[in-house]
Amino acid sequence: MKISQYVRSGAQAVQPFANAVAMNVAAAVRTRRRGFDGWTGAVNTDYDPMDTATAAQPFDAYRALHRGGRVHYNPRRATWILSRLEDVRAALRDTDQVTSTEGVTRMKFSAPLAVLTDGEEHARLRKQVQPGFSKGAMDSWQGMTEKLAVELVSDMLARRECDVVQHLAIPMPIRMIAQILGIPECDVDDFRRWSEDAVRLMDFTPTLSGLAGTAKSMSAMAALRRYFLQQFSTGGLKGSGTVLGRLLEHNTDGSLTDQQLFLIAIHLLIAGNETTSNLLGGMFDTFAHHPEQYELIRANPDLIPMAIEEQLRITTPIQNLYRYTRADYQVGDVTIPNGSRVLLSFGAANRDPLVFDDPDEYRADRNPRMHVGFGYGAHMCLGAPLARMEAQAVLRELVLRVSHISAVTETTWSTHSSLRGPTHLPIRLTAA
Repeated sequence: MKISQYVRSGAQAVQPFANAVAMNVAAAVRTRRRGFDGWTGAVNTDYDPMDTATAAQPFDAYRALHRGGRVHYNPRRATWILSRLEDVRAALRDTDQVTSTEGVTRMKFSAPLAVLTDGEEHARLRKQVQPGFSKGAMDSWQGMTEKLAVELVSDMLARRECDVVQHLAIPMPIRMIAQILGIPECDVDDFRRWSEDAVRLMDFTPTLSGLAGTAKSMSAMAALRRYFLQQFSTGGLKGSGTVLGRLLEHNTDGSLTDQQLFLIAIHLLIAGNETTSNLLGGMFDTFAHHPEQYELIRANPDLIPMAIEEQLRITTPIQNLYRYTRADYQVGDVTIPNGSRVLLSFGAANRDPLVFDDPDEYRADRNPRMHVGFGYGAHMCLGAPLARMEAQAVLRELVLRVSHISAVTETTWSTHSSLRGPTHLPIRLTAA
């Protein structure tokens, strides 16, 4: 099938994304040309998260950013970069000047999603979704989470040696999301495939292969929309025990349409699928390479919540997101011009040496309360409670049943420019 046919497929579902692709392809040359004369006071850098080697192992680059000034500028990408924790948190707060409404990736686009809105519209959309992530909702799904953790850790122990990405880190969050949405077991494999393809829309690049990948993501998004709307038309996925059913129960004015429910489901996928996989995979990598920290947690299980926060800091499942300025934005002595693309480097901010002692070390008993592993401010990730619950459940099961976690080979890390986690991590578990 040609790319154009993929784009036309399900056009209603993906029109905002299709428009964005066309706009960004047309703008690519202009962006690159103006980039070389757009620098006005920051420290020039060649740091580029689009570089696959850098994306897989960005930490040398982060240390170089920290040795420089507060604001960096990549002329080739026409991108301003903030890497200090204080500056990243400030930009996340200042939604009037540093906006999400033009997109949170290199590809500019808008859509009626909470992640792509600010101000009153963001508050309204977040209020619609919030009941699905309340304490009551989390409590009701605790049993599901613990059951999944028991099942998947048991499977790994039975195998003794396996790829933890394929056998736990990927299936745990996608099966959890499928369960809280009410996806029938017979549809989970299709749901997983569409979901994994759809979220890769975040990594658009204006190349032939990038366009092909984006077309595949659009096709997957269209397939998801068809599936959800078909389910909704027969009353599926709207039961009182599902996340969407909870939202409908709290939506007393009846304003939630099926299209809005679909967009909320997509938001849940973006917020809680690959990011949680990255967190879980990163956790196994950490404990395989720092057995003394795993022993510390086994000896002190009360450290589990803090250990997960430290894991979020040290591996940062979402390494960065973009914003766009809608006014001149001052950071120290540097003015970032109106209309600029700004990269907020969460991964670098979480290793800011001005905030964290020995920032490249994992310490299970550290309290990294300032980290931005789930963002900050109005756009704090809605899926954060669910991700924390899953990671804590897995770690509790491990400390009860596993005495040692060892890596069989070196970890292979993703090369996605924003989402970072292991893609291949053979692990051997020793039963306690």
